[in-house]
Amino acid sequence: MAKIRILSDRVANQIAAGEVIERPAAVVKELVENALDAGATRIEVEFRHGGRSLMRIEDNGHGMSRDDALLSLERHATSKILEAADLDRLGTFGFRGEALPSIASVSRFLLLTRETGSDAGTEILVNGGKFVHVRDSGQPTGTRIEVTHLFNSVPARRKFLKTDQTEAAHISQCVRLYALACPQTSFTLVEDGRVSFRSPECATLAERVTEIFGRQIAESLVPLEAAEAGMRLSGLIGRPGVGRGTRHEMVTFVNGRPVDSRTLNYALIESYHESLPKGRYPLAFVFFELDPAAVDVNVHPAKREVRFRNETAVRGFVIRSVLQRLRELGVAAVPEDGRQRPEDGGRTPGLPTGRAATSSFAQPMADRPLAAGQTGNPLPQSIAPQVFPMTSPVYPARTASTPYQSAAAAAAGPVRPMPLATGHPPTATPRAWRYVGLAHGSYALFETAAGLVLLDQRAAHERVWYERLQEQFRRGAVPSQRLLLPVPVELDPIGAALLLDRLKFFNAHGFEIGEFGRNFFRIEAVPAWMEPADAEPFLRDVLGAVREGRLPEKNPDLAREELARLAAAKAVRLPANPGEAELHALAGQLFATRAPLTSPAGRPTYIELNHGELARRFQK
Repeated sequence: MAKIRILSDRVANQIAAGEVIERPAAVVKELVENALDAGATRIEVEFRHGGRSLMRIEDNGHGMSRDDALLSLERHATSKILEAADLDRLGTFGFRGEALPSIASVSRFLLLTRETGSDAGTEILVNGGKFVHVRDSGQPTGTRIEVTHLFNSVPARRKFLKTDQTEAAHISQCVRLYALACPQTSFTLVEDGRVSFRSPECATLAERVTEIFGRQIAESLVPLEAAEAGMRLSGLIGRPGVGRGTRHEMVTFVNGRPVDSRTLNYALIESYHESLPKGRYPLAFVFFELDPAAVDVNVHPAKREVRFRNETAVRGFVIRSVLQRLRELGVAAVPEDGRQRPEDGGRTPGLPTGRAATSSFAQPMADRPLAAGQTGNPLPQSIAPQVFPMTSPVYPARTASTPYQSAAAAAAGPVRPMPLATGHPPTATPRAWRYVGLAHGSYALFETAAGLVLLDQRAAHERVWYERLQEQFRRGAVPSQRLLLPVPVELDPIGAALLLDRLKFFNAHGFEIGEFGRNFFRIEAVPAWMEPADAEPFLRDVLGAVREGRLPEKNPDLAREELARLAAAKAVRLPANPGEAELHALAGQLFATRAPLTSPAGRPTYIELNHGELARRFQK
């Protein structure tokens, strides 16, 4: 059996680096935190090749003396705390003293610093954990750290890094996160010799959000301010009806520290329970403040998570505060089709704002006037694509004079009808069912020889659309329509990197998206089934799914399946007052699919009550 021994400082530092330094963005995070703790009002971050070859963080803080600079490279050396009791009153970002020695152990590390009032600065060079030199240097007050050749001493770690573009996006996101946390500090971000982000000192959080996330998002936010029993909540939250498909734009800060708190995240989601449909997440940039002794910030190696002493009180306070603010806005959340539904299939309810508010396409389909001879069609004749195989009242055939019909749609021709799935219809074919009526505007009731069938319109439409889109994607013939006015889209750095990596995939599935600048894009064409007003929110939802790994780049079949699932929810346009012929046609199309029992999301498309069940319910 091997004997127990004490590890060398170099090995211990490399192990610590494995916990703290996951990727180049983690290095930037630790060094920016140190700069902010040093009282910096100006921070400049430069990196090359996604942070692999160079990361430079320079600040105008109070700097360090020669002795302090040398001590900072020792393990667990810090000026932030002295005793264990200090953990209960932390007012700084860093406190453990592991960052600098961990970074220096896996890179070529150059530290230049000069203390306020000192005549000369100090230069320290460390290569792979070994000191190379310590000497005087001339430089302005503050600190500059250069990290080059990251993970050269542990090459196995380099293999786990992503592409330069992805790593650069994570660094940009990290810098913007701390720019949000400290609006009064100016930030500059330089990528591969080019300034990609510069934000001067901002007086308010709203100004910083506008600079980082763009005016489109900033205009959809409202201020939040609340206080109760030693807790305070402030920041910006999204208006009712403004949501996203992922949580990536829910940003929370605890005592000024950006964290990922399940308590705060779930409280925000629950607050929007009546303002957003299931599966949608609010926009939020909120700062939560409380007594430092009531929160533990030392539960995660990278300080990303925190734990509250009284989770229930925090959750209740956040929910009450956000609900009160939403009620003050005086606007009830209404689904996009203008009618309340017990369950929404992923559509964002609500309030048209900005560009969409002035567009004719922003009007809910169900509320539009019908063309002559058109009885409740879910798609107006003017924009319905030519891809529908059934010449039924639900999906009318297109004419050659349709203005939005594209050359691709005309060349693609109709999609082949799907074979009937034997064994799935409940008792008889839908043609033999007798239509009884429509309940709550959503559920069609049919009388059958064996009992009753209750059909969910939305779920049925989604199943039909899902399999139709799968067929289009499989054949590689997705008709599209060019837009008269391209739709501009401004993304955050990570979203922009993901979109650039998958532009070919999007453009092969009916879109035409072009880069228009740094993190700016233009949607110039959309699939024929999509409303132009839906293009931007749908693109953001798909990118959110990409972030979560639901559209894997290495598995195109699975990616197309998930894209069809997301698209099916957007393609559905329920008619305001469907007639008997339309609902019969819908039922026929549903049972011509391969899996008519459920929607793409797994919800039942219909419920059957046979005579035995009815007799049991009525105790006969």
